[in-house]
Amino acid sequence: MVKAHTSPQSNLSPSPAVEWHISDEPVSYADALARMEARASAIFEQNEPELVWLLEHPALYTAGTSADAKDLLSPDRFPVFKTGRGGQYTYHGPGQRVGYVMLDLRNRGQDVRKFVGDLEQWLIATLAEFGVTGELREGRVGVWVRRPDKGIGREDKIAAIGVRIRKWVTFHGVSLNVDPDLSHFDGIVPCGISQHGVTSLHDLGITATMEDVDVAMKKTFGQVFG
Repeated sequence: MVKAHTSPQSNLSPSPAVEWHISDEPVSYADALARMEARASAIFEQNEPELVWLLEHPALYTAGTSADAKDLLSPDRFPVFKTGRGGQYTYHGPGQRVGYVMLDLRNRGQDVRKFVGDLEQWLIATLAEFGVTGELREGRVGVWVRRPDKGIGREDKIAAIGVRIRKWVTFHGVSLNVDPDLSHFDGIVPCGISQHGVTSLHDLGITATMEDVDVAMKKTFGQVFG
């Protein structure tokens, strides 16, 4: 799920280390979007370093640039925000770790496909820290886990990806289900895929805390992105 708008590369100095922010309280979607927009602009101007921001949102739905109105099954259940990221409808809420990733691809090869692939591998590596095997599927965005306990061929989505790129600076990012209320996903067709379910670490029997997940995400980010 990518929405990209790029510009020619300019002469750049080497990037400083990626900065990390972790928000302890839920952040409204409007505030998060404004802060991402401002930081992405500052990164482009080389006034601020790259940033990974880990947070939770209050319960809400977001509609990406490919969202189909028929996939919003309960339009009055939670606030719905139209967003410039690629993709369709997603849910965000308490118990889900959202990672907004603001990197300058001018210093990272200007390869959008590689960036999205690295986000996928970051999520898979994070899940592996908890003994969970995350997998990719052709034609299905996000990271999936097999659920033989739920039936033959059953697979559930545990993490989502939706990014936007402007002037080679990325924003939006990923979400990983730690312990959200999974019934909240019933109000949408997540990413337009109705044939499969949604799961979380806790649903899989992994009682990791949000802090445990943050530690794992920071560790594996360095392994994938350098």
